[in-house]
Amino acid sequence: MSKFLNVLTASAVAVSVLATPAMAENLGLGRAATPDEIAAWDIDIRPDGQGLPEGSGSVMDGEVLYTEKCSVCHGVFGEAVGRWPVLAGGDGSLSDDRPVKTVGSYWPYLSTVWDYVHRAMPFGDAQSLSNDEVYAITAYLMYLNYLVEDDFVLSKENFLEVRLPNEDNFFMDDRADGELVAFAKPEICMSDCKDSVEITARAAIIDVTPEDADARKARAARLGMDVSESEGAASAGEDDATQEAAASAPAESGEPALDMALVAEGERVFKKCAACHQVGEGAKDRVGPVLNGVIGAPFGHVDGFRYSKGLLEMADEGMVWTEDNMAEFLRKPRDYIKRTKMSFAGLRKDEEIAAVIEYLKSFSE
Repeated sequence: MSKFLNVLTASAVAVSVLATPAMAENLGLGRAATPDEIAAWDIDIRPDGQGLPEGSGSVMDGEVLYTEKCSVCHGVFGEAVGRWPVLAGGDGSLSDDRPVKTVGSYWPYLSTVWDYVHRAMPFGDAQSLSNDEVYAITAYLMYLNYLVEDDFVLSKENFLEVRLPNEDNFFMDDRADGELVAFAKPEICMSDCKDSVEITARAAIIDVTPEDADARKARAARLGMDVSESEGAASAGEDDATQEAAASAPAESGEPALDMALVAEGERVFKKCAACHQVGEGAKDRVGPVLNGVIGAPFGHVDGFRYSKGLLEMADEGMVWTEDNMAEFLRKPRDYIKRTKMSFAGLRKDEEIAAVIEYLKSFSE
């Protein structure tokens, strides 16, 4: 990213130099750019705030704008749609095998966010946003990443007070003097470099780094899958045994057995939630908290997760998640918890709600 920013700066300098009257006259090409033409291109915003225009925008205004202009590509929670970039979540994931690089987890400066939204968004209608709208959308992106509260207003005056979590991990690109020199080889092999070429790993997902054998086995075990690469299908015996064990466990503890057909349906519906929430072994907080053991747990029970003020107020009242209030919440989250950070509109069908709740019940702490 820092190299990218340096290239942008160098390009801006080059354009400025070529635009001088002296260069135009010496080269005999075209004419000098007018001040207005230069100003139209000179729209970059720097980390020190240089270039920021007057204006302001609130989180609440940003939410409306984001939903209208951004969510179709980036998702209603910043979780991304299809192959568009994810904008929220990923806290602490940069050291993982599959880091989630978002505004909150990875980006260096808030000025980078403001500049990119201003310069290139919305897709297909770039530079159509007013300065106030850019401030508002930037504020909302901060809110989605739990960097500000819902009553925050971003402006030119308080812009430099904001620091993104990963800022200190960016530094000037010195590879030309260090890394490239240290690893440079005098001669580069172009043919017959190895006696043979072997496939040592295959990507579980087509656009990510391949997993090693241990990671594949662990992943297959979690999903109840056959570890054989050639078949790549679920082991029927293991799957049946897993379902039987899951169905019988609640009964052994004195609780009603799970409806496994409903659990299976809930797993399908939960895909609407999986962009922000994880369940099962190894689950981590994302845009939303881990949901293992949520049924029967107190509100706000996941340590370290930054819940909304509305939910924390209900937690202080001693509220506990039951099947009934979970159903009410899933139907219309914002009606049930005022000022919730969860902007998902809700599940419309009662049978989908019941299935998701049964699915959540299948995951203990």
